[in-house]
Amino acid sequence: MVTLAYIGLSACCFLCLYRIAVGPSAPDRTVAIDILGIVVVGFCGILSLVTGKDFYLNVALGWALLSFIGTIALAKFLEGRSFDE
Repeated sequence: MVTLAYIGLSACCFLCLYRIAVGPSAPDRTVAIDILGIVVVGFCGILSLVTGKDFYLNVALGWALLSFIGTIALAKFLEGRSFDE
């Protein structure tokens, strides 16, 4: 079951990397980067279940927060607004 989850997340990772490389517009690339962050959090969660170590959950939480902040910053940049607004 874990192997199937790894395969599914790996497929999602490659599809997101494809969309980042080929994406027709900047918002498409932004969404792909955000989804790639979610996939990394999924990898960390599964790795935490497999190994039984909670350190990976801390990494997943930190990655999710940084991914969210990065997505908001990139969206504001694409919109043409400054970070103070």
